[in-house]
Amino acid sequence: MNADDSRAVYRILDANANRAREALRVAEEAARFALERPDLAETLKRLRHDLRAALGGLDPRALLAARDTAGDVGTEIGTPEENRRTGTADVARAAFKRLAESLRALEEYGKVVDARVAEAVERIRYRAYDLEKRFEQAVAPSERLAAGGLCVLVTESLCRRPYEEVVRGALGGGASAVQVREKGISDRALLERARQASAWAHEAGALVIVNDRADVAVLAGADGVHVGQDDLPVREARRIVGAGRIVGASSHSVREAQVAAEAGADYVSCGAMFPSVTKPGREAAGPALCRQVARAVGVPVMAIGGITAERAAEVLAAGATWLAVSGAVCSAEDPEAETRRLVEIIRAPHRGGP
Repeated sequence: MNADDSRAVYRILDANANRAREALRVAEEAARFALERPDLAETLKRLRHDLRAALGGLDPRALLAARDTAGDVGTEIGTPEENRRTGTADVARAAFKRLAESLRALEEYGKVVDARVAEAVERIRYRAYDLEKRFEQAVAPSERLAAGGLCVLVTESLCRRPYEEVVRGALGGGASAVQVREKGISDRALLERARQASAWAHEAGALVIVNDRADVAVLAGADGVHVGQDDLPVREARRIVGAGRIVGASSHSVREAQVAAEAGADYVSCGAMFPSVTKPGREAAGPALCRQVARAVGVPVMAIGGITAERAAEVLAAGATWLAVSGAVCSAEDPEAETRRLVEIIRAPHRGGP
């Protein structure tokens, strides 16, 4: 490689190294201040430091010597779209695109200088792809409700195994969401419990919902709150958690479900489907209620109450988008295995319809 070609390569590497680090910082700020997701902010920060370490194999003097901002013909080239952003999420999305492009350029031109640098950047590029997906999931968690899944409601007093083992087992078994449901502990303990669950769930790519407490959901960085008929009204809960988080609501009749949906609930739960150990005094409405609610509202329906693997298919056939279980997983000797069993039923094709 002659001197001119070497200088060109180092100019490309220097420009894209700066662009990639800047993009990571822009995305990190959105995760930290707009989404208030410490897990994403920390991962983006770690990726930025790992990129700096990966590029440590390049000669810093050669990079600086090749830098020529005034002579860069690309500084005058732009498009109208570059100057338009609709909000913090849009800014971060653009940053992720710049990041991917810059990392690819670093990888390809890095091969000319040092193959080890190129290999390290390649690994970072794949991590960046995963991070972009996690960011999108965090921006609009309510959009993930349409896919359906299993939500495990975790109450420590119902757990046969240690609390963390139950939550991580549910997530490992494929639960799409966990709900922190603790009524008899202090606010401080609840906040700590919600923060732990949020960290574990987000690490697994799952949603986390806090029962009753919209304020705790926000402080814990959870994806949303679930309110009952005696809790804050849906509209008031929305004022606390904002448009970017989920608000789910309990219903025990078609009318209650309609009212919740009209008030802006992202999903409604209906039940009890069957007698439940968590609500011993509540009359079981059966899957018939689920069928009626599914036909009456335009949001995902989460069936709840006494659901087990043996009864899951019946409820799904009645039109439930989600199954919410508590004792079936919390009281299981092997929470992960029981969760996986339920998830397999949910994912099975030809499960019927409402």
